[in-house]
Amino acid sequence: MLLRLFLIFTLVPIIEIWLLIQVGSVIGPLPTIAILLAISMAGAWLARSQGFRVILAIREELAMGRMPAAHILDGALILAGGILLLTPGFFTDFIGLFFLIPVTRDLLKGWLRIWLEQKLRQGNFVIHNRGR
Repeated sequence: MLLRLFLIFTLVPIIEIWLLIQVGSVIGPLPTIAILLAISMAGAWLARSQGFRVILAIREELAMGRMPAAHILDGALILAGGILLLTPGFFTDFIGLFFLIPVTRDLLKGWLRIWLEQKLRQGNFVIHNRGR
């Protein structure tokens, strides 16, 4: 786990810097900054609109007496996408938008479901209850 975190915190910034240099050298620094700002503004709008939709869907599910598990996962992915869009760079912006767009978010939820089912079937998924 520590190795994975180390790789994430070292490789992602390296990828971001490399992409910024590459794009900046082709189109120039000001257009690069303008694109990053435009992506961030569009992402903020998308996160807000998708977040409100999920909140309404959760309220409807709860009003009908059902557990809104799928919508809660949507909300978590939208939150993660919004956080990724706050970090400057093309790589994290791409991943953040991937989390925010409903079609790609559905693909990600399907992959997460399959991954979780495999972990549960193999017995590799452990839930810790500390002190309760």
